[in-house]
Amino acid sequence: MKIGVVVFPGSNCDRDLIEVLSSITHTTVEELWHKSSDLKGCTHIFLPGGFSFGDYLRSGALAKISPIMQELKVFAQNGGKIIGICNGFQILCESNLLPGALLRNENRKFVCKDVYLKANSNAVKTQTLSHIPYKVPIAHGEGRYFADTTTLNNLKKNNQILFTYCSAEGSLTEDSNPNGSVDNIAGICNETGNVIGMMPHPERCASDFLYNVDGKAIIKAFLKLS
Repeated sequence: MKIGVVVFPGSNCDRDLIEVLSSITHTTVEELWHKSSDLKGCTHIFLPGGFSFGDYLRSGALAKISPIMQELKVFAQNGGKIIGICNGFQILCESNLLPGALLRNENRKFVCKDVYLKANSNAVKTQTLSHIPYKVPIAHGEGRYFADTTTLNNLKKNNQILFTYCSAEGSLTEDSNPNGSVDNIAGICNETGNVIGMMPHPERCASDFLYNVDGKAIIKAFLKLS
């Protein structure tokens, strides 16, 4: 396993992510500059949160034309593992590596707080996770997941919905949905399961110093680590 983190102008979670991934895997994590086409032999590549290109036009719309994204499309087609977090999720949807879109939050405000997530025990990528809700922070202004009816039906049929926003008790309620995402969706994967996107930040709750390590279990599940 060799892990890389792509850095765009405006990325602001890349250092946090690199630190967490290094501590979990005990390996050196490669920084991949967005203008490069060299993936440095990485098997797992993360797209971090932040505001790539200042979120001009819309989140992820400019990042999708970066040279490295063309390489990542080939990488994904060949089975390479890609995980996008927050802005990374937006970039993956803009690049058509994941279905659907991330729209402005329903309340038109930037939301920054802890939320609870329910993992889909029927999905391959999250079946090892607990049934108990995970507390994970969010920080976004365009996190409202949207997809048309056909896409939603396919996501459900293929168990591509990995996480949904829920209450502390695990109930999927309107009040537990922080941004108005359709069906409380917080994270999905592609049909083959090698491309993952989620709006919450597991790297921000993966350290004892933060008194919350729920995110560590999520990242380990993605990397298939015990």
